[in-house]
Amino acid sequence: MSVKPVNLEGVVQDTEGIYEAIVIASKRARQIHQESKIELNQRLETLAQLTVTVDAEEEIDVTANPDQLKISLEFEQRPKPTEVALNEMGEKKFGWRYKEPEKTESEETDTE
Repeated sequence: MSVKPVNLEGVVQDTEGIYEAIVIASKRARQIHQESKIELNQRLETLAQLTVTVDAEEEIDVTANPDQLKISLEFEQRPKPTEVALNEMGEKKFGWRYKEPEKTESEETDTE
């Protein structure tokens, strides 16, 4: 696996600093990873159900299934979630917002 350079100017230009950009990209990378993990589990579960219905009468062997290996290799060849998140951020494919600070009860009574 080769090292790929990242254009940080495109990533940092809409944020207040590099650290903010890193936090935003890491949160998006976690989302991408979670989506990928769900997709992988669904495909492997579907494959397992097909295997069980075909081999219902035979004893199931725990050796590697060629279809399972094919799916695993497909997911390994995909770009890493961090790389995808940085590219999306540089191309402005998603936005972000800040949490509104929660008001305490004393602040709410002061404004009324």
